[in-house]
Amino acid sequence: MTVAPAAVERMRAALPALLADIEELVTCESPSADLAAVAASADAVARVGARRLGAAPERIVLDGRTHLRWRFGAGARRVLLLGHHDTVWPRGSLATHPFRVDGGVLRGPGCFDMKAGLVMALHAVAALGDRAGVTLLVTGDEEVGSVSSRGLVEREAAGCVAALVLEASGDGGAVKTERKGVSLYRVGVRGRAAHAGLEPERGVNAAVELAHQVLAVAALADPGRGTTVTPTVLSAGTTTNTVPAAGGFDVDVRVREVAEERRVREAMRALAPVLAGARLEVTGGPNRPPLPASASAWLFAHAAALAAELELPPLVAAAVGGGSDGNFTAGVGTPTLDGLGAVGGGAHADDEHVLVDALPPRTALLAALAGDLLAGARRSASTNDGARDGSRRP
Repeated sequence: MTVAPAAVERMRAALPALLADIEELVTCESPSADLAAVAASADAVARVGARRLGAAPERIVLDGRTHLRWRFGAGARRVLLLGHHDTVWPRGSLATHPFRVDGGVLRGPGCFDMKAGLVMALHAVAALGDRAGVTLLVTGDEEVGSVSSRGLVEREAAGCVAALVLEASGDGGAVKTERKGVSLYRVGVRGRAAHAGLEPERGVNAAVELAHQVLAVAALADPGRGTTVTPTVLSAGTTTNTVPAAGGFDVDVRVREVAEERRVREAMRALAPVLAGARLEVTGGPNRPPLPASASAWLFAHAAALAAELELPPLVAAAVGGGSDGNFTAGVGTPTLDGLGAVGGGAHADDEHVLVDALPPRTALLAALAGDLLAGARRSASTNDGARDGSRRP
């Protein structure tokens, strides 16, 4: 498939529609923990999608969370476009962070992560001449770990030639070719309470035990291998004059390699109390597998070639520490290219924003990549079918 710069111009002509659709999604707040808000947001995405694609999505409700799926064609699933419509912003954020477009910059809660990316996906699929084999999946719990949707994501990705993830871009518009795997742990401590003034020696101080364990856990990091092990939320005790009887802390682990995930997991399970009489309980474990560079290499090269054909600036790759649902698609063996969404910055922060001028070329690139992958998959299927009946060879 040959693409042309005219495809970018067509998307530039569609910019007012892109902006209107983004506004419709951003102004429907969707904090992950608010199931009613997520359901209302799913309605908004479905409404915009039906308008652009001429088809309503399936609504899939799992554990009260609303996910949407468009499937085109009756044959094999070939290309998965993947995104989420939940955000980290609490209801009411529009009052302090209203949607606006000023000086070529679009702002609003969740615009960059990742409602602009959803709109880009809808317009890219709408631009395809033949959508057969495309699946567009929009989940509603990615920001809280994809607890209900992980199986759905993995099932939709399995067997596809590629998964294209509409998470926001890296710095300067870089696509994300590598993501660290994520593990989440909780270390709980049980000690024994005692009066801090009268007889502290009769107690077992959970706070002191926690201090030992925090240092032991932090020491599991290996910067040389890109492994971070970060103690985060910590608490212990009840009153200022009582030896703490209980406490705990959370641990965030990021790894590039499966072997590192295993090493840290085994070390976490092997933690032992330092104070006599203290007890430990370690819970949690891996949340997302790594997305290795090998899962994205040929897709990145293909996207870079298409960007050149579209006369766009050279495509840049980035390795990042944050996880996404792209970790899951790569985990089931599907080639995955992430960070194909909006160009901007400030995800989860007060300065969250999208660069308006980048929306049309980025959407044109996504459409070209999806269309090229579909065409290649169809040629491959035809060749293999011919080989089986003796009329053609691979």
